[in-house]
Formats: sequence, structure tokens, C-alpha cells
Amino acid sequence: MPERDEYFLGYRQVEQERLQRQAQELADESRDYFARIGIGAGQRVVELGCGPQGCLDILAGLVGPSGRVVGVERGDESVGLARRLVADRALENVEVVHGDARATGLPRGAFDGVTARLVLVNVPRPEEIVGESVALARPGGFVALHEGDWGAHIVDPPLPAWDDFAVLFDRYARANEMDLCVGRRLPRMLREAGLVDVQVRPFVHVYPPGHGRRTIYLEFVANLRDRLLAQRLITDRALEEMESALRRHLDDPGTLVLSHLFVQAWGRKPAHP
Repeated sequence: MPERDEYFLGYRQVEQERLQRQAQELADESRDYFARIGIGAGQRVVELGCGPQGCLDILAGLVGPSGRVVGVERGDESVGLARRLVADRALENVEVVHGDARATGLPRGAFDGVTARLVLVNVPRPEEIVGESVALARPGGFVALHEGDWGAHIVDPPLPAWDDFAVLFDRYARANEMDLCVGRRLPRMLREAGLVDVQVRPFVHVYPPGHGRRTIYLEFVANLRDRLLAQRLITDRALEEMESALRRHLDDPGTLVLSHLFVQAWGRKPAHP
């Protein structure tokens, strides 16, 4: 049984590679998001759960040489990869800290902004990370979170195996105290944490044939296989049958695949208590 606070998809090498691809696939969305918020030169920004890359390079470019970016990550391999990225790209204004997003140890109220992308959906007790984010932001600073909500992830024509996978992932998440629909709660969580001027931007994508995220369910299965079997949530034979059916369905160019619902929400820490 994995530890309760373990990242939903684990820390296997293939997951590190998926996260690096994800950083590229979501880069334009993140740039647009940060432009809406107004991240700019000279700011001090924290990215919680940055993984092997996250938005570190994008933020480094936005805050410039006079600014500072701190990435916080708990996975050993992810920290190593992120630090290698920083060194390879000579991001002299970026520091990667090995730590827990719930208790970073960073100075309170010292940052212009705090952000995280697709972190809360993958961990238990997401409210604790929101609370830490607010604590790190200075008065008047922002907290900006980009989250997933599995409710909108659908295919057409319908496929029983797709629905079976959705049920399986939900059972796994519940057993490990994770909320796959946390995205819809995000604005409320920000308000309950004391932020004001909370704004929301939801969106979905179409994943056509050849898109890197069209087969994301299959990638999730590959990452979770050992855990699903160890927790006796499914048999190996049943899992293989579901995978085969789903792969055939996704190989059909006529199959429509819609992404998860994504929710970007941001708010400001009151300037005065």
C-alpha cells in the first residue's frame, strides 16, 4: 500500500518523461495564464510541485534577471531533473528546493506570487497546499493555480472500457484520499483561504489523432498498474482486456477525445488583514 501522501501517478521514469512532455504541451496555456495575472520583471515567484520542469523556464523569462523563481518539489528524481534543466539553460534566477508543498520552510509573506499546475488533483489534503500558498504570498500578492477535473474527460462514440477506467481511477483515488474533481472546488478553496478578487478560467481541449495527450489514460494505466494490482482493485487479465479495447478505440481516427476540464483560478492576498 503506498503512503497516503504519495503523488497519484508515482515517480517512475516514464512519469518523469510524461511530465517533461506535459511541460511543453501546456506551455502556451501557462504563458497566457501568467500574462493575465501580470507576472513581470523583478517579481519573486514560487512554483509548488514543479516536477522535473513545470513552469520554471517560463517564469524565469518573465521575472527576468532582477527577479527570482523558487521551485519546490518532493520527488528526488524530479528535483535532480529540474536542477539539471536550470543548469543546462543557465537559469541563474531559478532555485529548486527539495521539500513538501504543504510545508516548504520558505519565508512567510515574502513572495509576489505562488503558483502550481496540476498538483492538487494528484495529492491528498489539497487544502493544505492552498494554505501554504497563501502563507508564502506577501500582502497584495497573488496565488494562481491551474488544476484538473476529471469530470469532462470523455470519448465519443462511447466505450464501456473508457467508463470502466474512469471508475477504476476514481476508486484508486478515493482509496488514497485524492479528489480527481478538485478543479471545480478550486475557486471556493481560494476564497475560503482568504483570497479576494478571485477569478476563474475553465477550458477543455480536443485531442485529435497524433496528439500527445490523446492516449493519456493508457499512460496513467502504465504508471498505476503495480499499485492497482497490489491494492486488488482489478485483476491483471481484466486490466489487459480494458487496455486493448481502449487502444483500438483511440486508434480509430473517428473517435472524439475531449480532455479533462482544466480550471485556472487566481486571487489576491488582502493588502491589509
